[in-house]
Amino acid sequence: MLAADLLNVPRKELARLLREGHPIDPQDLDDRQYKGTSLGLPAWVDALVWKTFVKTFHRDPDTGGLRGWNVRLEQDGLDAPTRPMMTRKGVPKTFGHFSVIEYDGPGLLIKYKASPLRDPIVALNAGSADLLLGVSYLALGFRVPTPSYFSLEADGPLQYVP
Repeated sequence: MLAADLLNVPRKELARLLREGHPIDPQDLDDRQYKGTSLGLPAWVDALVWKTFVKTFHRDPDTGGLRGWNVRLEQDGLDAPTRPMMTRKGVPKTFGHFSVIEYDGPGLLIKYKASPLRDPIVALNAGSADLLLGVSYLALGFRVPTPSYFSLEADGPLQYVP
C-alpha cells in the first residue's frame, strides 16, 4: 500500500485499516521524519488549516524516550517535496510537541504535551515503518473521537531538532 492509495478512502475504511494495522518497532522511528497528509476531513477544513505537514520522531539522548513535533509546511501540493515554513529567524515553524508511548493497541500512541489530544498510529505494511496511519481523539476521561485521520510517509532522516 502507498500513501496515495489513502487519499480518497472513506473514514469507515480508514477505521478498519487502523484496527487491522501492524505494530511499529519504536526504534524504527528514531530520528526520522514523515510527510503527513490529512485524510477524512472536508476540503474546506484542509483549506483553512493544512493538508500536508511533517511529523518528526527523535530519541531524546537525556531520557531515552521517543519524542517529536510537527513542522508546518508550505502547501505546495501533495506531490511536492516538503518545504518547511520558516520563522523570521530562519528555523522551521514547529508545533504540537509530543511523546510516543506504547499502549494496548496494535501500534504506538502519540501523546501531545499539555493537551488531551492523542494519536494512535499503526504500520500499514507488516514489518515496515515506511507508511503509517493515525487518527486523532481527545482523552477526557473517555475517548472523544474526531474525524481527523492522517497518513505518515517516510521522508528521510530528521532534519532539525528544536
